[in-house]
Amino acid sequence: MNGERLVSRLELAGQRDAATWARRHCRSLLGSRGLVAERIDTVELCVSELVTNAVRIAEGTPNAPLTRISLTLTHSPGKVVIEVADGFPQPPIRTGLVGPRAENGRGLFIVEAVSKEWGYFRPPTGGKVVWCVVGLE
Repeated sequence: MNGERLVSRLELAGQRDAATWARRHCRSLLGSRGLVAERIDTVELCVSELVTNAVRIAEGTPNAPLTRISLTLTHSPGKVVIEVADGFPQPPIRTGLVGPRAENGRGLFIVEAVSKEWGYFRPPTGGKVVWCVVGLE
């Protein structure tokens, strides 16, 4: 594995196939860096959950134009930082416990369970960035 820091950005349309493209980008990028499949799977899971949440908020906002979502992956020795930016300032909300048959509502619980830490911030340009750190050791 290369010990250098790598930053990769991907701009996505805020539509349902965004998570698919984000996962492909993640797998390709981290595979080229020599990460083991298990670690790539974990990062890919977090990417998928965070991008899906950004798409859902865009879809749930009445009269919102097609929004752009930005995925930034920063791979440094021992960790990957995932950042997903969207144009909506509403903070991410962890819902209460969901039933076993629920189709959604687990995303942030999953991210919290498999990452070292997560959070969000509102950049001065507007919207929000939801981030998490996945350890590789």
